Amino acid sequence: MSVLDELTQILAQRKAGDPEASYVASLHAKGLNKILEKVGEEATEVILAAKDAQDNASGKEEVVKETADLWFHTMVMLSELNLTPQQVLDELAKRLGISGHDEKASR
Repeated sequence: MSVLDELTQILAQRKAGDPEASYVASLHAKGLNKILEKVGEEATEVILAAKDAQDNASGKEEVVKETADLWFHTMVMLSELNLTPQQVLDELAKRLGISGHDEKASR
């Protein structure tokens, strides 16, 4: 089982859990807007970490940590919307071998 699969299962279990005992359950209890707020915060933190890492080799570790936070909160968002990471992976797979310009023009 991949880390992604394992985390997907854990998030599904915690979605309906006790908000007092589970961070994931507390996000779901607060609703989509709070989850989206967290995704936005984490995206900003990734950007800032990457900007700092450009001039600081040790800052690359921070980029990895912040990206992990962003992916985690994005997975919580998908869970709230009853979507799966596999659906995102399937979409990415469909795009393999297609020019980014061509893919964007098709939307």
